[in-house]
Amino acid sequence: MRILFINNQGAGFADYLTLEPDTTVKHLFDAKIKGEPSGYLIRVNRQPASADQVLQENDRVSITAVKIEGAC
Repeated sequence: MRILFINNQGAGFADYLTLEPDTTVKHLFDAKIKGEPSGYLIRVNRQPASADQVLQENDRVSITAVKIEGAC
């Protein structure tokens, strides 16, 4: 299945990813981001997502750091 992944860490580019069916939000997070999920706002189709939410074809996933490194 194909989803749009928006990673607001670093350059913040969006890209399409091809994932296995039944991939969960936690599985995607663990594969793409280093760190604790509590430090990030994770949304699927602009709605807050739970770790066990199963991603669907054409979902839009965004992962945004709650705190920006180096900021006071």
